Amino acid sequence: MNHRFHTTATLAAFAMAALPMAVQAQATEQSSRAASTEATLNPVVVTAALAPRTANESLSSVTVIDEATFRRQDPVSITDLFRGQPGVDVSSNGSFGKNSSVYIRGTGSSQNVLLIDGIRLRSATSGGAAWSYLDPRMFDRAEIVRGPRGSLYGADAIGGVIQLFTPQASEEGPQPRISVGGGSFNTQRLSAGISGREGGTSYSFAGSHFNTEGQPIRRDGDDKGYDNTSAMARVSHTFETGAEMGVLALRARGNNEYDGGENDFVQQVAGVYGELPLTDNWRSRLTLSEARDESDNIDDFGDSVFDTKVRTARWENTFTSGAHELIAGVEYSEDQVSGTTDYDETSRSNAAVFSQALLDFSPVTLQASLRFDDNESYGEEVTGSLGLGYDVDGHHTLRANYGTAFNAPTYNQLYFPGFGNPDLEAETSDTIEVGVRGQYSSWFWDAALYQTDIDNLIAGQGLQTNVPESRIRGAELAAGLQLDDWTLAAALTYTDPENRQTGNRLQNRATQSVRLDADRELGEWSFGGSWVAQNHRYRDAQNADRLSGYGLVNLRAGWQFAPLWSARVTLENALDQDYITTRSFDGADYINAGRAGFLSVHFGQ
Repeated sequence: MNHRFHTTATLAAFAMAALPMAVQAQATEQSSRAASTEATLNPVVVTAALAPRTANESLSSVTVIDEATFRRQDPVSITDLFRGQPGVDVSSNGSFGKNSSVYIRGTGSSQNVLLIDGIRLRSATSGGAAWSYLDPRMFDRAEIVRGPRGSLYGADAIGGVIQLFTPQASEEGPQPRISVGGGSFNTQRLSAGISGREGGTSYSFAGSHFNTEGQPIRRDGDDKGYDNTSAMARVSHTFETGAEMGVLALRARGNNEYDGGENDFVQQVAGVYGELPLTDNWRSRLTLSEARDESDNIDDFGDSVFDTKVRTARWENTFTSGAHELIAGVEYSEDQVSGTTDYDETSRSNAAVFSQALLDFSPVTLQASLRFDDNESYGEEVTGSLGLGYDVDGHHTLRANYGTAFNAPTYNQLYFPGFGNPDLEAETSDTIEVGVRGQYSSWFWDAALYQTDIDNLIAGQGLQTNVPESRIRGAELAAGLQLDDWTLAAALTYTDPENRQTGNRLQNRATQSVRLDADRELGEWSFGGSWVAQNHRYRDAQNADRLSGYGLVNLRAGWQFAPLWSARVTLENALDQDYITTRSFDGADYINAGRAGFLSVHFGQ
């Protein structure tokens, strides 16, 4: 603007007038940036304690994958975000929709809980969740809580809980978003959505389609394709009284070709909830939900159908008194199984009561919970946990936790012909953990040591049996940094999962992993990459069938080429690593995709 001012006096007057506004704008921007950085490095977590707590207040080992990370990494599979996170391991029977297992602290998929907006999704027959059928573009946040949560969520929460969150409206008025892309293996991706707020009503709708010809999952095999069409709807309304009602529905449907056949699948969750402030210190919430896992298979062994349905009613009450909080509730759920396999039982119900106390005697905090489950098939179980935290100063928090959990045998483990064992006992566990977290203005670090003892671990590649005693020891170190235009994250994990009867390592578990994520913003451009490395694992309980370790490098770049418009390119497995994480029963390797590139164009916030 200098050409508009012709005298020194005018320039001086302009500078003096503009200086306060510039300082104020800079201060506002810095304050906003500092608040955003703090929210990213010390996010609010709801999964760990059924109540909102920042990461350093939760007294748990927790990792949050936020919306910015979802957008930057733009993964093809949801498990790509989890691989190598602290305490997390992933194995898969190939890429693009092929069966995947997520291990938390050395415990398998059936020993961990997956929630979608508070609704549990799992297969009652296999026990685990169908991770590979969840399109990551349907979600914008994930919370990974490590450690037992049986006293809060019931069966299966031995290793931890992962909760995925669908997008919520953050602004008034409609906010549309569209994404189109594709890449290697003749892959196409399309997604669109709209969200917003109108008065007390919040809404979010989205749909996506993914299709690929895929790649061979056995060496010298044929390409195995995969397609997935997903839709999500979420609507809630808050009344002037503070009461709230809402509904959620998420459905994924498609076809997956695998070794020896193909299947048509459906993954679905639906729920309705109402929350009412009964007094100033008492809120009551009732949630009714249903989750479905359906699979129609055509393979070398003939046609088969596996359909499972889990219906749940949960009533939760939260009482507050100053800084203290008490949560108490009841839960009733029913599993139903149908299909071509003749199971000895096709349904079972579970009734539970639970409570949790969150007590704040700053600088000391206490979290205690207790749950009683009465299951139609395996009887009664009592689980509990106790956590103690101490704020050393404004930046460091010490924590210690003890918790118990259990895992009920699945229908397949109990009744599947030639595979099931009706005499199986439920798995039970005890876990002790100590940790410390350092929280600063632009970075954090978190370290934890733990030991989990499991009685009657269910294992076996053929007939299922109980392993009398197993022990899993581990150490985790996580760190994150946001400084200027840089966003950095690091995770180191050591796990020692041992069958105490034989002294061998539990199968399919790596013992060491590292993950490094680095991203930088350069004006309209952004660049980043991830490195994930793990050591070897064993396919069998005898530790004779060894699978080599691997290291993966993923690269990414983004360009904001116009307001609300951006383009992203990702290069997965940039070094074209030949790696496997599991083998078939006949000893053939399940190979994962080599180098793959994807380009996408996005419109919206």
